[in-house]
Formats: sequence, structure tokens, C-alpha cells
Amino acid sequence: MLSHIVTGDETWVPHITPESKNQSLHLKHTGSPKRKKFKHTFSTRKIMCPIFWDRQVVLLVEFFPQSTTINSAIYCETLKKPRRAIQNKRRGMLSAAILLLHDNSRSHSAAQTEGLITSFKWEQMDHPSYSPDLAPSDYHLFLHLKKFLGDKRFDDDYNLKDAI
Repeated sequence: MLSHIVTGDETWVPHITPESKNQSLHLKHTGSPKRKKFKHTFSTRKIMCPIFWDRQVVLLVEFFPQSTTINSAIYCETLKKPRRAIQNKRRGMLSAAILLLHDNSRSHSAAQTEGLITSFKWEQMDHPSYSPDLAPSDYHLFLHLKKFLGDKRFDDDYNLKDAI
């Protein structure tokens, strides 16, 4: 069953990612002066990054500009791309039942999106919104992505996309 789950989620990726608390820890002598830390201002330049993955491979990484609003029409166009990626990267997977795991935001639970998923003959496993449980992407995929991007600066979208 686990080989048939495809997880999809979105995250904002800023051009400037401050280092995490673990990355900023340094071993020091007890008598050494305290290191001054300045408050970080988060980057206003960022891109939306929807990612679809299964247990073996990242199937699709897409990028939307900052001003893009994710509605059901845009999400439906995005859902067509992982279907093609599954055909190319995981041959034979589409012949079995695919379980799509994504949250139930408005664009994911709209009638147009539900109809497209039904036409693909996929089943859905919704992760409830505002759930105290983390979505798998938050602790498995995005955590490592944010660690990798920690304390890095990117001048333009092309360098950021290349790093992702």
C-alpha cells in the first residue's frame, strides 16, 4: 500500500533563509563573551514551490511566482504534471490505485479538483486542515529542504530554483 501513496504539498521558499537554531549553536569556553545575534528580517522575495513525491523519488517540483494565487484551476493544471511524471518515472504505477495525500485547502477540495482526481481514478487521503499532526511533507521533506537552504542567499529565482 505504501508504494501507491503520492504526497503533494506546497511551501514558500524565500530568497534569504536565516540559519536555524541548531545551525547557529557553537561550542565555546565558559568565559568567552556572548555572541551578539541580530534579529533577522525575512525575505520578501519568495516563490511558491509545490512538490509531489512518493516513498522512492520526488516526482515533480514546480515553481510559481510570488504573485500567483493558488485556485482550483491552477491546482488542476498542476495535478496533471505529476500524472505525467508518474508515467515517466514510475512505469506501471498508474495501472494500480494511486492514493493522493494532500491537505484539504480550498483549492484541493474544490469540485473542479475533485472531478479531475476522480477522472484520474485516484483515491484521496486528506490531511485535515489545522490538525495538530504535521503533514508528512512538513517533517520529512520540507524540514530537510529548509536545513539545506539555511543561511543561504539567492539573488534571483533561477539560482534558488537550481538549489532546490
